[in-house]
Amino acid sequence: MSSRTIQVSPFDLVVFGGAGDLAARKLLPALYHRDLAGQLPDVARIIGVSRRPLSREAYADFVRKALDEFVKPADKKPEAVERFVARTWFCAADAEGEGGWAELAGMLASGADHVRAFYFAVSPDLFAPLSQRIKQFGLVTPQTRVVLEKPLGKNGESANAVNSAVAAVFDESQVFRIDHYLGKETVQNLMALRFANRLFEPLWNATHIDHVQITVAEDIGVGDRGGYYDTSGAMRDMLQNHIMQLLCLTAMEPPDSFQADAVRDEKLKVLKALKPIDERNAEQMTVRAQYRGGSVGGQAVKGYLEDLGREISTTETFVAIRAEIANWRWAGVPFYLRTGKRLTRRTSEIVVNFRPISHNIFDSSAGRVSQNRLILRLQPDEGVTLEVTIKDPGPGGMRLRRIPLDMSFAETFGVSNPDAYERLLMDVIRGNQTLFMRADEVNAAWKWVDPIHAAWAHNDQRMHTYAAGTWGPSAAVALIERDGRTWFEDAE
Repeated sequence: MSSRTIQVSPFDLVVFGGAGDLAARKLLPALYHRDLAGQLPDVARIIGVSRRPLSREAYADFVRKALDEFVKPADKKPEAVERFVARTWFCAADAEGEGGWAELAGMLASGADHVRAFYFAVSPDLFAPLSQRIKQFGLVTPQTRVVLEKPLGKNGESANAVNSAVAAVFDESQVFRIDHYLGKETVQNLMALRFANRLFEPLWNATHIDHVQITVAEDIGVGDRGGYYDTSGAMRDMLQNHIMQLLCLTAMEPPDSFQADAVRDEKLKVLKALKPIDERNAEQMTVRAQYRGGSVGGQAVKGYLEDLGREISTTETFVAIRAEIANWRWAGVPFYLRTGKRLTRRTSEIVVNFRPISHNIFDSSAGRVSQNRLILRLQPDEGVTLEVTIKDPGPGGMRLRRIPLDMSFAETFGVSNPDAYERLLMDVIRGNQTLFMRADEVNAAWKWVDPIHAAWAHNDQRMHTYAAGTWGPSAAVALIERDGRTWFEDAE
């Protein structure tokens, strides 16, 4: 059964950083795909803004080049490309000055009754001045939304400063803090699996679940992002936002409805219930490490310090954490979180490990009775796998075997999954905040993460190393194996 595409309301989307890397790689291709699907109304406009002056024709060439590079050949239809390019406009404006703002206001005047979305695809340092300029030039309407890209600060204090500056101009109902992981089909299907199926929710608690693993692994290094990454690290870049959002959706209580604030209220409760990790227990509960030279996919690669061109750095490229949630549902259930660069392969997954059966009726000749596992794959091939134990077919007695009941979204529905930005950008236009973070969520996440950073610094916690192309340092293996458990990739 194919889904029905419904056009969104007329809109103007203003992308600050419209000639930048994020716009080229993600935003413009996502909007093109939605246009190709017939979701954009005829009057919809995309207005790129940057400090660098470009003519509209030059920006059109930038858009064509982005689509040519980042859209699959099968989706590049000449008529559709030119129709989309005709939607794009450009304005040169200075975030910290007044140049170009009158021209931008003039462009937007013709769409005064349209949804007006401002996308801040720029450094968080510019969020405050951009918000002030938007207010100064009278560009805020009842139909206005603002989209904030991560990273939203480097700690709780800086995040609060950004949120306060934005809140001085926009109401919280107008603010969309984007985390593209929440736009992935598997993340949304996690909620569908839990709350639309009677099968799972009665088992979704400490009585039946042994532990949960959440892994976001990358096989690439820092590349040309080394300068930024060395001021951020794996904790700020991935764990504080992406992984903690996945943790919240896995562990939250059922909301009373699928409305934005109902869902976000339950996510906030999870963040507040996380047991603290600080100077007293950080060394036992956390591992941080940097990759050194090794081999990924058969290719020799440099270590982190070589990629940076430095002799020393205290920034982690890998972090593993043993987290616990202090509430009735999850008491005693560890959540093992890990993320890193230059690991064995690119993968993101949530693995829910159920407890062993209470009583085994089979003798040793039947083989081992394996624990059930529910695996939600976010990338590279989105889907869901439920591992169950069955009898191996054929004569010769009872032989037990674990098999996967596997559902690939692409194979099941006969279509490839849309990029997460496609869903999230359309949700911005619709005004649906369900898959976006609220200010108090951001603050609560930093409140848990900041003491870990402080403990690392105060205790001078050891920086481990790991060879590129492996699953991380041996200390991360020890973190989970001292509990008698094993990381999913390392399991038999």
